[in-house]
Amino acid sequence: MADISYRGRFAPSPTGPLHFGSLVTALASYLEARVHQGQWLVRVEDLDPLRESPEATERILHSLNCHGLIPDAPVRFQSRRHDAYQAVIERLLSDGLAYRCACSRKQLQQHHGRHPEHCREGRSVPGNRPFAIRFALTDETCCWQDELLGPQIQRVIAEVDDPVILRKEGFFAYQLAVVVDDIDQGITDVVRGSDLLDLTSQQQQIYRALGATPPNWLHIPVILNEEGQKLSKQNHAPALDDRQPAGNLTSALAALGQHPPANLNQQPVENILAWATRHWQREAIPLTSR
Repeated sequence: MADISYRGRFAPSPTGPLHFGSLVTALASYLEARVHQGQWLVRVEDLDPLRESPEATERILHSLNCHGLIPDAPVRFQSRRHDAYQAVIERLLSDGLAYRCACSRKQLQQHHGRHPEHCREGRSVPGNRPFAIRFALTDETCCWQDELLGPQIQRVIAEVDDPVILRKEGFFAYQLAVVVDDIDQGITDVVRGSDLLDLTSQQQQIYRALGATPPNWLHIPVILNEEGQKLSKQNHAPALDDRQPAGNLTSALAALGQHPPANLNQQPVENILAWATRHWQREAIPLTSR
């Protein structure tokens, strides 16, 4: 019987097909959920139609299915959640926890992150200029425990670090949507790449502003290419070959420090995932990127 006290998720952005680095993250989050006898969800973060495509979404979901990574609930699409995000923004604006900002990136750079137009003071945006909406952080030295990396200390500086939650183009931003959906879906544990580590303290303030307890965090090292760059769609990471899921899964297990036996890649996907669940050792995950 599933332990509903544990709910994890994998949340890809459909800017391209699934690559090996994404598979490593998906597999780690899946195994953490299975070891805890909890639930594992998939959420497609399709909030930027200028960079995403339905074809990429279909390919990602097909790849997950080929690798036996089947969610325990229907896939959620953030593109269908605009009303929920807008309601939260209006609530934050009403509570004085968000503000309209017409400052350009160049202006903010020139003023070291401070707003030359005093946006946080609630002044109205002059004329018909486009504006973003930012969450109003408070100064904080945030201390929290990462499930893999141990104690973390991050300094959050009000105004300078205030994240955009609605972009000038009218698109809802990651920092807002990820928190709103994690709360709505009852996510208790987040396994993700360490490239998102620096966003954690900001997100924790948004959780608290919405009256919710932040999840447990587990940040795994990102996979690097031969040039030492993060394996990503932006760096032209090759798509997974869905015709060889067994080899992909055993390579991902090796990247996670799990030492799969040599002949495991000759087994069906279901057997590989069963072996991985039985032998999963979180403490074996390497602490640095490979």
